[in-house]
Amino acid sequence: MTADDSFGRLDDDDYPAYTMGRAAEMLGTTQGSLRAIGEARLITPLRSAGGHRRYSRYQLRIAARARELVDQGMPIEAACRIVILEDQLEEAQRINAEHRRAAGDAAAA
Repeated sequence: MTADDSFGRLDDDDYPAYTMGRAAEMLGTTQGSLRAIGEARLITPLRSAGGHRRYSRYQLRIAARARELVDQGMPIEAACRIVILEDQLEEAQRINAEHRRAAGDAAAA
């Protein structure tokens, strides 16, 4: 992969562009909190060739939501489960909307 290829991937929500330190800074949390979210299996950061954790923007959004729930007093495990369910619901709603659009297009044709 060339430098140009890597730069183009920065628009990719799933591209692991952020180090643990940068991710923690962006979320206003600690690296330990990110590790805890990983241990709860909410997110699984990719690893660099040197073994360092790398996070994507999508993972940071998920971690931010979990942190918000924990800050409200919820145990980390419960917060992670809620975030997983919210994410699954959002995906199901997206798929349903696609099916409705496709059905509407088929009916119009």
